[in-house]
Amino acid sequence: MLELKNITKVYDPGTVTETTLFKNFNLTVQDGQFVSVVGSNGSGKTSLLNIICGSLPVEGGSVSIGGRNITKVKEFRRHTRIGRVYQNPSMGTCPSLTILENLSLADNKGKPFGLTPAVNRKRVEKYRAQLADLKLGLEDKLHVKMGSLSGGQRQAVAMVMVTMSPLDFLILDEHTAALDPRTAEIIMQLTGRIIAEKKLTAIMVTHNLRYAIEYGERLLMMDRGGIVLDLAGEEKQKACVDDVLEVFNQISIECGN
Repeated sequence: MLELKNITKVYDPGTVTETTLFKNFNLTVQDGQFVSVVGSNGSGKTSLLNIICGSLPVEGGSVSIGGRNITKVKEFRRHTRIGRVYQNPSMGTCPSLTILENLSLADNKGKPFGLTPAVNRKRVEKYRAQLADLKLGLEDKLHVKMGSLSGGQRQAVAMVMVTMSPLDFLILDEHTAALDPRTAEIIMQLTGRIIAEKKLTAIMVTHNLRYAIEYGERLLMMDRGGIVLDLAGEEKQKACVDDVLEVFNQISIECGN
């Protein structure tokens, strides 16, 4: 379970541009829950993810996963149990390495490195099988460099990589935003399948309201560092894009946008 308690985040403290984004912000995500997060630019969506991952420090409050307080834990240590797929397909993978080498690196995440080959040849067939499940023909491109793949192919491999080792939490940071509509659909279907099969706890930030409605058990809408809409269970199932869009537009009008 993820718990954010009384989070306070201030940007540019002590300057004329000082801005308080979060003030006593609270959020609980149950184990195995898939949460979609929507909101306008500047609402706090990405800041929320960065606080969970540890790349953004807070001025007050605590972050806990599984009952363990990780507020002061360094970002690189959090990433041993938190996986993140970024908006930019170039992030999260090594473009100069082959698909096989990238998968091998991910497979060794959190394990001690010694004077042994980085690529375990005994695992190649397992990697090939995992890629075959994507149905993108990547199982025949193990020795192709990541940098030569399309954005959608890289995001698909990134999804496999980030979920190869046991995770407490999966972060999806607008991971379909840079893809064309057809490829985005493929990646979203893959996302839903992987999260369901591995029973992952996940937060997905997206600007696509349809994805937010169709995927996950819970939907949050954020505005100016607060949660203005929280749908779960039957409420989430009954929600439609027009309903969520109406709330979004009303907030925009109140903000003068």
